[in-house]
Amino acid sequence: MKINKTPLKWPGSKCRAMSELKKHLPAGERLVEPFAGSCAVMMNTDYNEYLIADINPDLINFYQQLKDDSELIISLALDVFGTSNSAERFYQIRLGFNTFKGGLVNQAVAFLFLNRHCYNGMVRYNQQGQFNVPYGKYKAPYFPEAEIRAFAEKAKRATFICADFSETLELVLSGDVIYCDPPYNPLEGKDSFTGYHTGGFGTNQQQALANKLHSLARQGYPVIASNSDSVLTHGQYGYGRFDLHKITVARSVGASAGTRIMAPEIIATRFPAAQQSAQP
Repeated sequence: MKINKTPLKWPGSKCRAMSELKKHLPAGERLVEPFAGSCAVMMNTDYNEYLIADINPDLINFYQQLKDDSELIISLALDVFGTSNSAERFYQIRLGFNTFKGGLVNQAVAFLFLNRHCYNGMVRYNQQGQFNVPYGKYKAPYFPEAEIRAFAEKAKRATFICADFSETLELVLSGDVIYCDPPYNPLEGKDSFTGYHTGGFGTNQQQALANKLHSLARQGYPVIASNSDSVLTHGQYGYGRFDLHKITVARSVGASAGTRIMAPEIIATRFPAAQQSAQP
């Protein structure tokens, strides 16, 4: 299966899980994703429309700017990528990104630079809302020119909004398919990652999401959700609420592209009785 890569590096990207995930994504008119992430699912499916949301305004601005004028972003970003690849330059751009807010286009360019030069492509903020991932020390950061153009073409079908999952899930319509890929529950003995946004995403939010998805599934919407294969996930999605499918996915664990571990995950699904899982 050919995988279409995305403009952003993204720990937890669904690119490596698409062959399994597509088996569980049913046909529909529009795919609704309340957690945009890398947009790997949008780039590797063929729905007529997409509603792509995220609570991170920097991420949604980046995608909106690519949709509006990808060639301008490419031109400006090539200039920035062509400057010194050094820790000093990285922290200079990070400071400007956090402090000066130089307009939506410039913020999108800086976001791409930081993503491709920071440690492991992480997206993390402190309590003041400042991007705080350190320099990644890559010798030759990749510039995703082809991926940007492909994204801009696919984005013609998409609407991007900055909203949390509860707001986004109020916008579902008949014919929609709902797919959620939230920050994952921690595995037993591991810490959870809650720094993706200043508000965090802890156990209470995980349970609220599972409850909302269960409610929507009972109303007849096809619902699919990814999460870790953990005790918490089984408690939130199990006990007859959803069908739980176990998969194993390779995950990056360091700055080196060759550093991988196999991570257990769950795909939770619930469909209307007459609907089959048949991804476009």
